[in-house]
Formats: sequence, structure tokens, C-alpha cells
Amino acid sequence: MLDSLRDGLQAAVKKLVGSNLVDEKTVKEFVRDLQRALIQSDVNVRMALEVTERVQKRALEEKPPAGVTRKDQVVSVLYEELARLLGGEGGLKLEKDRLNVVVMLGVQGSGKTTTTAKLARLYSKRGFRVGVVAADTFRPGAVAQLRTLVSTSGAEVFSDDKEKNSVKIAEEGKKQFEGPKNLVIIDTAGRHKEEKGLLQEMKEVVGKVKPDATILVIDGTIGQQCYNQALAFHQAAPVGGIIVTKLDGAAKGGGALAASAATGAKVFFIGTGERIDDLEEFAPTRFVGRLLGMGDLRALMDMVKQAEVEVDEKMAQRVMSGKMTMDDLLVQFEQMKKFGSFKKVVEHIPGFSGALNVEELEKAEGRVKVYKSIIQSMTRDEKADPQKINSSRLKRIARGSGRSEKDVRELLSRYKQMKGLAKNSKGREFRQMVRRMGGQ
Repeated sequence: MLDSLRDGLQAAVKKLVGSNLVDEKTVKEFVRDLQRALIQSDVNVRMALEVTERVQKRALEEKPPAGVTRKDQVVSVLYEELARLLGGEGGLKLEKDRLNVVVMLGVQGSGKTTTTAKLARLYSKRGFRVGVVAADTFRPGAVAQLRTLVSTSGAEVFSDDKEKNSVKIAEEGKKQFEGPKNLVIIDTAGRHKEEKGLLQEMKEVVGKVKPDATILVIDGTIGQQCYNQALAFHQAAPVGGIIVTKLDGAAKGGGALAASAATGAKVFFIGTGERIDDLEEFAPTRFVGRLLGMGDLRALMDMVKQAEVEVDEKMAQRVMSGKMTMDDLLVQFEQMKKFGSFKKVVEHIPGFSGALNVEELEKAEGRVKVYKSIIQSMTRDEKADPQKINSSRLKRIARGSGRSEKDVRELLSRYKQMKGLAKNSKGREFRQMVRRMGGQ
């Protein structure tokens, strides 16, 4: 996610940490690197300059607290200012003991209908009784698309093929779900800020159903243009929160997030992929932690719950104590696949994002089938202690699995890498995460 921004920020921090002395010259050079990283990620130039000027001023004027090094203090200042740039804390507040109504707004192509289904699934998993109202009568196929997407979420869809008035459908849908449901999500027609008729319709829908939250869905690939888009919608009907989509590969994602926050509306969620579960609650401080390589264990725990991953407590203890077996490694590979990608998991683990090569990680992800056949060709003793695998055993395993000796060596290398990361000091936070996942 936001690879260019993350890589640029981490490179600047790494350069700072590696310097012998943090003086005025070093700080100013660090600030220039930050400006470059922010602007290249499409953050508005004025905003980029303002945030880096605050970083420079605080880094040069503030004295580090007792026991904190100058380097750590500068990184801490950066962390605080980036979190400030991306908006304050506070997400979508809903209560199960009453009816909550949410209206979804957005430009055509922003991913609004897909995001509506993702939101329905997320809150269904949180124990809400969700009803979705298909009030988009403008786009052909919108109702059918919504029904298909919501079918996997456990939510119910209300639509009326005979009615073409979106306002009436929204009203009727709300009445239909009052009582049996405690969360009603209304999907409205996609529109552009120039389309006055559709903007008027949006105002009428909001005026009639009186939602608890009005959420604007914005395409993260448009970068800092998000500001004007959000402002136009906000003027037509006050926007309570924003969901930024398509951040899994958006070079302009930094600009989108910063611009959205600049409107004054909270960024509630971010879309991080195409899967129905790829919707993540946005918390600026935790998000910045991931950008700077500090990880986000809470978000990882949320991912574990959403993916319905079951963790073996005994396996978790073995991994933490550095006694991971080949069977344990295979289980981890299989479990990680439920999240969509290994990379997504790793960027949430403190100390891991910079320790593992992304290309190597993606290569490992695509090799799970190969590794599985190799592990199944090992004896019980070899799985428990791969160090016993000498050259003759390696040849036997390669023949038995139908793989090359190079493949077997590659798997052994992956095993040592994962085992080493869990044992060393950089893996301390990872061990804490595994302990929580294992219920220890």
C-alpha cells in the first residue's frame, strides 16, 4: 500500500538513523528527503512544505526527553506531524441498540457500490443486522451488482425495479428495514460534482432519510484532486466521513488521504484491495506507524478476525521459542493466503517491513504449492528438525516431491529466514503478536 510514499519515508528515516551526528545540517537534509517523498506521492506541495517545516522547526528547537536520543526524537516528531497531516482520530460510531442509517455517496467509478457491500460485510461480522437499500436507479446493472456483492455478506438487499425515483426507494427501504435491522446502508447513484440534477437528488435523499452518517467514497488514484471533489459534495450535503478506495496500488494515495483530511471530514475507512474483506478502519497514527516501518498490530489482529484464521496455541509457542517446524511453516503460508497476500501481513508487523525483501516475499507466495509438495516428501524427523537434512536426504526429498534440489534448498533458506526473524530482537513485537493470536 502506498509503496512510493512508504519507501521514500523509510529511506529518509534510515539515512537519518545511520548518520553519525544529528545536527542542523542533518535535519535539513532529512527534511528535504521528506519533501521529496511527499511530493512524489502527490501530496499537495503547500501541504508538504508546511508539514516538513513543522518537522524541521520542532526537530531543531525541541529538546529530547530524558532517555530519548536525538534521532528517536526527530522520528517521533515526524510520526506526530504525519498523523496530524492525515487528520485526527475517530471513526464511524454506530450502536447496536438502535437503528443506524448510513447514506453512501460518490462519483461514478469510485468503487461506491463495491464499498457499500464491503461495509455491509464488515458490520455483519461485527454483529450488526444489516439491510442494504439499492437506490441507484441511474446506472444500468447497479442493483444486480449490489445484490451479487452483498450475497456473501449476510446482509439483506431491498430494491424496487418498478420505481425510478431514488428518493422514494431510499425512504421505502428505510421503512422496510426498521425493526428487523439495526443498520441500514443506502447506496445512491454515482454522480459528478458538475451534475446539478444528481447533486439535488442526493440532497433530497439525505433530507428525507435523515442519516446518522453520510459517507463519501473517493477513488484514491486521483490524488490531491480529492480535495475539490470532497468540497463539492460537502457543499451539497454535509459529508460526515470519507472512504478512500483503491489504495492497494495507488501512487497518488498519499495525496488522496491528505486532501481528504484537509476538507475537515474524517477518513473512516480505506480500501486496500479487491476482495470483499479488503476494507480497513483508518486511524492516522497507526497508519503512519506502518508507513515508517513501525507496524500496526491492531490492524493485523482485525485482519485475523475478518479472515477467520484459527491459531494453534502450541504452534504459536513453538514459533515464539524458535522451535518452528516445517509443518508450522506450511501452516503459516496457508493461513497468510487467507489475507490475500503475504505483503499485506508483513507491512503490519513492526520490524518486518524493512527486514524482508518484497520481491522475495511475493516469490515465496507464488511457490507455496512447490513448498507443500517438498514438505510432504520429508520424514517426520526432517520436518521437526530440518537441520538433519544433509545432501543425500536433500536428493531423496527432491526425487520424492518431483522438484529440483534447488527448490529444496530454497525452501530450507525460507525456513531459516522466518525462524531467524521470530527469534532475533527485531522479532520481539512479532512474538507478542503471535502470543496474542494464540491466546497466550
